[in-house]
Amino acid sequence: MTFIDTLPRTSMTSTPAVNSALDIVIPVYNEQKDLRESVTRLHRFLQKDLPWPATITIADNASTDDTWLIATELADRLDGVRAVHLDQKGRGRAFKLTWLGSTATVLAYMDVDLSTDLRALAPLVAPLLSGHSDLAIGSRLSSSSRVVRGPKREFISRSYNLILHTVLGVSFSDAQCGFKAIRSDIAHHLLPLVEDNNWFFDTEMLILAQRAGLRIHEVPVDWIDDPDSTVHIVGTATEDLKGVARLMKGFATGRIPLAGLRAELERDADTASSAGAPRRQPRGLMGELVSFGVVGVVSTLAYYVIYLLARMAMGPQLSNLLSLLITQIWNTSANRRHTFGLHNRDGMLKHQASGLIAFGVGLLLTSGSLWGLHHWATTVPRWAEVLVLLVANAIATLVRFATLRAVIHHDADPASAQVSAG
Repeated sequence: MTFIDTLPRTSMTSTPAVNSALDIVIPVYNEQKDLRESVTRLHRFLQKDLPWPATITIADNASTDDTWLIATELADRLDGVRAVHLDQKGRGRAFKLTWLGSTATVLAYMDVDLSTDLRALAPLVAPLLSGHSDLAIGSRLSSSSRVVRGPKREFISRSYNLILHTVLGVSFSDAQCGFKAIRSDIAHHLLPLVEDNNWFFDTEMLILAQRAGLRIHEVPVDWIDDPDSTVHIVGTATEDLKGVARLMKGFATGRIPLAGLRAELERDADTASSAGAPRRQPRGLMGELVSFGVVGVVSTLAYYVIYLLARMAMGPQLSNLLSLLITQIWNTSANRRHTFGLHNRDGMLKHQASGLIAFGVGLLLTSGSLWGLHHWATTVPRWAEVLVLLVANAIATLVRFATLRAVIHHDADPASAQVSAG
């Protein structure tokens, strides 16, 4: 069964798809109040201010009010407007159906309330039409964005994006803004991998795009919250968190076929979003901590084996120095490859240097601990030495992780905290 076969067969279109540079989908569910005014305003803007031919597609998600009636009336009255009806709800389902059935070069969507200032539309789609970028998103979290919304929604939005940055290592700033675009050729490769058919669709699409090495362009937007929005915050947040967990499991088990997607798109598996940066694949803080912990356990065991062997021939300080030096060099190399995903040699000397800084801190902590132990006790058993070193090395490990992560992330994603301007 193909992906297209899974789309609703009961969908119907009031007007056929037309050829245009841009197809803007507006997903609606029981929006009879705002639909006519919003589409008319958007249509007027496109005719007057947008330099490319554009289509507006109204995607009715099984509305039970007069939304479909209004949608068909707009499609009959306004040039370049079409209406599509789905018998099943689901915003993501609407995007898959309309985008994959469109002949436009660039596919976009915006919320029916037009909360985003329309003047951001040209900057959003221009890099896609030129071939510079693969996807584009509006960002409400850029320092240059102007956003009007309540503290509750602000807190939820920032918390959600913080989770995505921490757990999945994303570099884009705003996953939820209802103002996005994608090149049609990219959509036909990417969308079959997006499982969610509802609100998590946006996030999943962007995460898969980043992991596939696609270029995501960000545009600061002016955005005004719609106080009458029908989005259920708690239900949507729960659905999003379940989606995050599903993606984490999919990446961990290798179930998500990103390698095949990269091959289809002819993208290097190690390509980073920033040109010239050391090439890496993001894992997120949790994934990095797990990997770093595994490397740390192996490194620590090796340290104690080397230390105990060295103590047969030399004193505690020299044994500690030798053990730390050997395991530190291996630890940095292993973490570059397995924890932070760097498979080339770019920046290796710099990263080893940062590791040696952490080594110096570790040496100071462990040597100082040994000195203090032998200073306060005349006779010290080996188990006491090992216990003290265990605590000191735990602290040194945290310093090593923070130092190495900061240096590698700075090198690999120098612009990850900034919004692209072009």
